[in-house]
Amino acid sequence: MSTPETDLLPPSVDPNKSALGIRRVVARNEASTRSVMMVRDHILVSDEKGTNTGPTPLEMCLSSLLGCEGVIINRCAEAMRFEYTGVDIEADGEVDQRGSRGVQGVRPYFNWVRVKIRIHTNEPQDRLDRLARNVEYRCPVMNLFRSADVKLDVTWEKVPS
Repeated sequence: MSTPETDLLPPSVDPNKSALGIRRVVARNEASTRSVMMVRDHILVSDEKGTNTGPTPLEMCLSSLLGCEGVIINRCAEAMRFEYTGVDIEADGEVDQRGSRGVQGVRPYFNWVRVKIRIHTNEPQDRLDRLARNVEYRCPVMNLFRSADVKLDVTWEKVPS
């Protein structure tokens, strides 16, 4: 019988050798709610809903979570030789806007986030369960949310390929 620890995939790097990386983003804000960021050769825009020229920063956090889940699903699936043809991911998060407006005792970030993952596969349920455990263990952005004590409700659904 497998336990949560024995069900984890082995690391895909040498665990005894540091594999540190630096991520760099630069931004320009011209005294408004809009910021323009450069990430390598990519331009990203965030804005609040007043002028609506881009997603809000918290919407970008949810986008980062979904993008990261997609990467980690792919990496874990490759390591497991788990066959799938695609994955649809969506997230909703609750924020009490009083927090970012300075009300003491109200946190300025998500109270909870719900993630729904629909993976297109014909793999058996036990393999999907193992994939899900490994993805949730490895996903950096999900673990940032978890470390910030954001209540995460993650559901996985299998859709036949």
